[in-house]
Amino acid sequence: QVQLVESGGGLVQPGGSLRLSCAASGSIFNINAMHWYRQAPGKQRELVATITSGGSTNYADSVKGRFTISRDNAKNTVYLQMNSLKPEDTAVYYCNAAIRTDRRLPRWDDYWGQGTQVTVSS
Repeated sequence: QVQLVESGGGLVQPGGSLRLSCAASGSIFNINAMHWYRQAPGKQRELVATITSGGSTNYADSVKGRFTISRDNAKNTVYLQMNSLKPEDTAVYYCNAAIRTDRRLPRWDDYWGQGTQVTVSS
């Protein structure tokens, strides 16, 4: 009963910026860690950024210093601010989250969004 929906992707020139959003909806009791992944054609999916429930963050070396992950717990939303974009950042970006749906059952399930395309090209 949980859905993750990404938005904010698009076409930008090298050096430009985009902010991705991922909103979780449905029967949500709590959300633990949230992540952004990306996958380019012919490449493996890679973890881009992580933010824990406590707000701790971690980034792939390739995006460190350029990308910032944040979350708004009141809105069940995670963001990825992407600055100084490079053509190598072109990929489908997916959000992922560990979500508890039952207030009585301490079970955490992994959910994925459908992905949003980011294209960096001149």
